[in-house]
Amino acid sequence: MGRALFLSLLCVAMLSASRVVQALPYDYSSSSECLPEPLEPHYGGGIIRNADFSAGLQGWSAFGYGVVEEGASASGNRYGVARNRTRPYQSVSQKVYLQNDTHYTLSAWLQVSDGSADITAVVKTNGEFIHAGGVEARSGCWSILQGGLTAPAAGPAELYFESNATVEVWVDNVSLQPFSQEEWAAHHHAAIKSARKKTVRLRARDSAAKPVPGAQVRIEHVRSGFPLGSAMSAEILHNPAYQQWFASRFTVTTFENEMKWYSTERVQGHEDYSVPDAMLRFARSHGIRVRGHNIFWDQPSQQPGWVQSLSAPQLRQATARRIKSVMSRYAGQVIAWDVVNENLHFNFFEGKFGWDASAGFYRRAHQMDGGALMSMNEFNTLEQPGDPNAVPGKYLGKLFQIKKFPGNTNDGRMAIGLEGHFSTPNIPYIRAALDTMSRAGVPIWLTEIDVVPGPNQAANLEKILREVYAHPAVHGIILWTAWHQRGCYVMCLTDNNFRNLPTGDVVDKLIREWQTRAHAGVADADGYYEAELFHGDYKVTVSHPVANATVVQSLTVDRETTDADNEFTIHV
Repeated sequence: MGRALFLSLLCVAMLSASRVVQALPYDYSSSSECLPEPLEPHYGGGIIRNADFSAGLQGWSAFGYGVVEEGASASGNRYGVARNRTRPYQSVSQKVYLQNDTHYTLSAWLQVSDGSADITAVVKTNGEFIHAGGVEARSGCWSILQGGLTAPAAGPAELYFESNATVEVWVDNVSLQPFSQEEWAAHHHAAIKSARKKTVRLRARDSAAKPVPGAQVRIEHVRSGFPLGSAMSAEILHNPAYQQWFASRFTVTTFENEMKWYSTERVQGHEDYSVPDAMLRFARSHGIRVRGHNIFWDQPSQQPGWVQSLSAPQLRQATARRIKSVMSRYAGQVIAWDVVNENLHFNFFEGKFGWDASAGFYRRAHQMDGGALMSMNEFNTLEQPGDPNAVPGKYLGKLFQIKKFPGNTNDGRMAIGLEGHFSTPNIPYIRAALDTMSRAGVPIWLTEIDVVPGPNQAANLEKILREVYAHPAVHGIILWTAWHQRGCYVMCLTDNNFRNLPTGDVVDKLIREWQTRAHAGVADADGYYEAELFHGDYKVTVSHPVANATVVQSLTVDRETTDADNEFTIHV
């Protein structure tokens, strides 16, 4: 896929320091294809010696008392081969030295001798085995594994590739590239500047269309353009404090449980949408957009109780009624639908209807609401590099299967939903996984972010939010923090009096940071005033320096605003 998508800023001024960080640009490139030959190693291999095996096995060794040999393709490409494997950990490996508190991005091209196999990259440090990424490798072509880790301490380590299958594992073009915390933050700064901001030029003209030099210009933030929100519980309907706290912060929401099938049809044939109806009215009255969650859930235990006893024909009729009922009611009122929830980890409907059950549901959903995004929604794609069920490649495989299904060939406004239920986040892996997911070319949303309780909960939440917000492929973020008096699912943002907890303080801090403060200045000799603005809605006030005239105009800056149309004329 090449290395086309680079951040070009080599020198980025850090906001938190007076010095300038010389940051190696981050390479966002990836591949979702299985290729006849591997691409060149990222960053020339970084700290990996003989990354492309051009010097044979120099620098490489066998891990776990395995057998390692050199392989070569018909074109002369050389690679490492782990043969005669009888244990998962028997692998090609290389010893490296890691620096403390340093982020490492990892990539490797992998192939197996027969069929397909799940492969996990593991970094063995002093007493710890860190899962750094995973991929389903195939025979006959090369697949890229992308991941990373943050070194827990300085010291020796060993990189190897683990698989429960006993096939040969072929390894080529490996890279392990270190980035300091300052460099990583510089990448954030550069990406935000590119993906979340635009420089606009306002030009003041008089009634004769002549420039007005010296015009007084003031730009005030009205509403943020990047969708940031939280899940909402039905308790918001009768709690004014909850309503005020929520509506003053968030621009998008998901109903935690209230739109799910087990909530709207607890008894077969008796539907009750009164609660989600009321929640939708509240959201719309405050300009808060809603994601539809969810039409179906592939987990057996999350079906309405009466569904479990249905025969396959009865279930088919019930699902047809369900999708027609919920989507005809809310079509045009939600921005996205989680059509089939968690269909990588579970397969309730596939078990009843066959492998293409999800694809059929998406086809019907496209027909019912052509204006909304249709999402897969899944956990552990970002959270757990060691979960083979949800690695980025498998997610994309399912997504492409749905898109290719008859009736879905128009791309169907598909979207990627990544839940984000974190314990200790692997920040480099999050970025690498998003790089891979971006190859689908569809919007990526973080749909259910939370972090397990503990002393680092708020700090980890901030790291996660900064990482995903800065990634160019991410289109929106929702926190899984619906408030309940009895306690939240995993993470609350406030106490029961709606005073912020440390996690809430993090969210408020980032909301302030990710919006443009008021601009005020004077137009130049040609009537121009230039400002760099976060995406969003703005109120622009322009006053003539001589005539007693003031004009107020609305301005919207978003990701669709191009450099060609970033100039706005205001007549004063």
